[in-house]
Amino acid sequence: MNPLGFGDPLRLGPYRLLGVLGEGGMGKVYLAAGADGSPAAVKVLRPELAHDQHLAQRFVREAHTAQAVRSRGVARVLDAQMEGGRPWIATEFLAGPTLDQAVARYGPLDEPTVRALAAALGETLRDIHAAGLIHRDVKPPNIVLTSDGPRVIDFGIARPEHGLTLTTTGQIPVTPGYGAPEQVLGRRVTGAADVFSLGAVLVYAATGRRAYEGAHVAAVQYAVVHEQPNLVGLPPALHQLIAPCLAREPELRPTPEQIAQAFVPDRRATRDVWRRGPLHQEVKRRETEIARQTKAAASTVVAGAAAPSRRRFLAAWGGGGALLLAGGGGTAWWLGGREEHTLPPAGDAPEAPLLDQAGAGIRPTPLWGPVDVAATGPLPPPVVLRDVVVFPDREGGLTALKVVDGSTKWKLPGLSKVARQIPLNLTEFAAADASGRLVVHDASTSAEGWSLPEAEAAFLLAAVPDTLYLLTTKGGLRAVDVATRTIRWTVPSTERVTDTRGPLAAAADDHLVLSGSDGTVTAYAKATGSRAWELRGQSTETLQPAIDDGTVYLGGRTLTAVALTTGKQQWSIAPSPQRSWGPPAVDADGVTATQGRAVRRYAKDGSSPDFWYADLNGDFPDPQPPVVQGDCLWTVESANGDSGVSGISIPEGKRVWTYERDNTGPWAMTAKANRVFLISKGKVAALPTF
Repeated sequence: MNPLGFGDPLRLGPYRLLGVLGEGGMGKVYLAAGADGSPAAVKVLRPELAHDQHLAQRFVREAHTAQAVRSRGVARVLDAQMEGGRPWIATEFLAGPTLDQAVARYGPLDEPTVRALAAALGETLRDIHAAGLIHRDVKPPNIVLTSDGPRVIDFGIARPEHGLTLTTTGQIPVTPGYGAPEQVLGRRVTGAADVFSLGAVLVYAATGRRAYEGAHVAAVQYAVVHEQPNLVGLPPALHQLIAPCLAREPELRPTPEQIAQAFVPDRRATRDVWRRGPLHQEVKRRETEIARQTKAAASTVVAGAAAPSRRRFLAAWGGGGALLLAGGGGTAWWLGGREEHTLPPAGDAPEAPLLDQAGAGIRPTPLWGPVDVAATGPLPPPVVLRDVVVFPDREGGLTALKVVDGSTKWKLPGLSKVARQIPLNLTEFAAADASGRLVVHDASTSAEGWSLPEAEAAFLLAAVPDTLYLLTTKGGLRAVDVATRTIRWTVPSTERVTDTRGPLAAAADDHLVLSGSDGTVTAYAKATGSRAWELRGQSTETLQPAIDDGTVYLGGRTLTAVALTTGKQQWSIAPSPQRSWGPPAVDADGVTATQGRAVRRYAKDGSSPDFWYADLNGDFPDPQPPVVQGDCLWTVESANGDSGVSGISIPEGKRVWTYERDNTGPWAMTAKANRVFLISKGKVAALPTF
């Protein structure tokens, strides 16, 4: 949970807001305390969307949809109102983990628990369908485990039975591997589609893997429509019960009521299974702690005490339910009596205007800079989020400059430049301090969202929305569960960190891909940390891998594409003699990499070998890949020559201009919002593109 920020309300109706649980394209969800101290989740439509009558009606319809379902298996709607021109919905707050979080942390469920899960969800789907609705998105993240059993959440796309499944641009998506064949094909659906999704959920719960898998989304959807599910590992009794749910033809699937009756006829056994084991203990800890927090908040108001500053609510609810102080190491409700520093306002930066190619060949004038403030020496690429660019400061810690004018927005002197900083989501970045404490900050305001003192973070590698990967101070490779703020797994690693140098990695879907110091590329499973595959001899040094749509692109002795899940080679291109490939850059239209004194661009399937070729002034590989922005590809001209950073026209494959031709670097480079950010010799500049 993150603290309330600027623009967040303190109260809506009878609910006092305590922190931000999450946000999406339409709104934010807050943890709130009711007048009686009961916890609630309050969902609020974004202010910029509230004036859109269609969206507002859709938002309110979600509340009415959920209210129509009379079932113990869903999160109850407590209230829904329009306040200050902004509609909001209050529902029960479910403190337990989602099914995917539980399986990732504790492993697959045993057979009695799977039976109880199936029976409870069957009853819930029966009640949803009895209200004339189809949920349409039954999947592990939409199932919350509580001390009373599983609850189904997210009625945002539930609609009456006569509606069609929408799958094209701008319409309702189908979750790959869980949507029924008729949903994938865009055909009319019935409640049987939810039964298919339930079958896929039960396979995942019992085995820890999906019934339908593939290297990319299209492959998964193809498997759903044309292939048999992978049911290996299911106990025979569960196999014969789950398999009918995954029938391709809707009429061959059982009804939710038949599922509820077939899986667990003994209702007492169903109740007892949710009241034992480590999973139950975690659920109870979460529920007890969140109830304590909301009751404390309600009693503070009743007693007439001064409301604590929203900026003092700088704690994060971890996997055990404790609110960790910003400094780490203890639990508390408020940071009472502590002086707070003034945080800058949050904001987003507009895109810079693109230049016309008529100016090709003329050295670009920076949009701003160079600003002499960054640390010197090799640096990781700066992080650009919202309205700031973040990088190591010369005097220690991290600094953020505004992307529009290069002025300083904030400084965080306590953070390590060696550990690196990486984006965690669209608004936050992760870093570490000298003690190894993992810290997550809002990029725009610098407010600390949450921390994990026991992370022992030495070097941050990569992140996906639910998982952050790092090297530990004790020589381990570690995965941190972002949702629960806990350590998911740690495995031994031979990689070491020197200054700001270390292994380079990329993450996507269910795997981390790590390029080690000796050039060996290894993929690790997100759920367990086990090695999925290994590619030795790819390079003689660590090179940044790139991942796109289920494919890993690698530089080194060859320019190679391999499948993310299996490591199977899809294509490979050898360089000219004694010239290796630099790390590749992948964009929507192609893959580009440097090779010797040239930069070459190919189609993403490895075809079109003469897509284009451009001459460079030096020998490669450079440690970092090119970056793409607008119709321009930016690349360091030489890792050891005498030329700076050049922009190359993607349509023509020709150099447009070169910035600081005599600067040998090293360079740190990234791009966003039609701006290219360059750091060299401690100076930061933002350049335009076309």
